[in-house]
Amino acid sequence: MPATRLTLICHATTPLQKQGRFPDDESVTMNWQDAALSLAARYKKNPRLMCGPEARTRQTAALFGDNAHCVEALRDGDFGDWKGQAISELHSDALMAWMTDSACAPHGGESVDQLCARVGQWMQSLETEAGHVVAVTHPFVIRAAMLYVMQFPVSMFYRIDVEPLSATELRFNTVWRLRLETHA
Repeated sequence: MPATRLTLICHATTPLQKQGRFPDDESVTMNWQDAALSLAARYKKNPRLMCGPEARTRQTAALFGDNAHCVEALRDGDFGDWKGQAISELHSDALMAWMTDSACAPHGGESVDQLCARVGQWMQSLETEAGHVVAVTHPFVIRAAMLYVMQFPVSMFYRIDVEPLSATELRFNTVWRLRLETHA
C-alpha cells in the first residue's frame, strides 16, 4: 500500500497572538511578498493543499499555492466566549479548569477532548489516501494530531509547542510515524 505523507503547517503569526489573546477570525501579520517567494517552491510535487476555514489559515496556505481546499476538520478549536479575549483577563479558575480537565469547556465552545476526537477522525480518513497532503492549520489542531500519531494521553496536550509557520511531517504506512527532516 502506498504511503500517506502529511505535512502540517502552522499558520503565520496574528496580531491577537502577539497580544496574548485567544484567536478569532483574524488575518496574519507578515511580509507577504518575501514569504511567498521563499515558500512557493517548498513542495514541488503538487501535494493536495488543505487549510482550515479561517482567514489566517487561508492566507498562509496561499503562500504554498492557490488551490487550497478548506477542510472543516482543520478549523481551530472553538473558544466560545473567549474569542479575542486577553488570556490575562480571564477568570483564573475557569482557565485552570480548562487547562487541567480536557473534557471541560468553560468558554462554552469546544473541549480539548472534542477537538482531539475531531482531528483523530480526520487523520483516520487520510489513512486510505496515498500521496502528499500539505495542511495549513492551527497549533491546537497540530497538537491533537501529534497526540493521535504518538498515542500520547490527552494530558500531554499543553506540553507541545507549535511555532508559526513550523512544519510537522507525519507518514502513514500501516502505522503513523513522526518524521524529522532537515531542509538543508
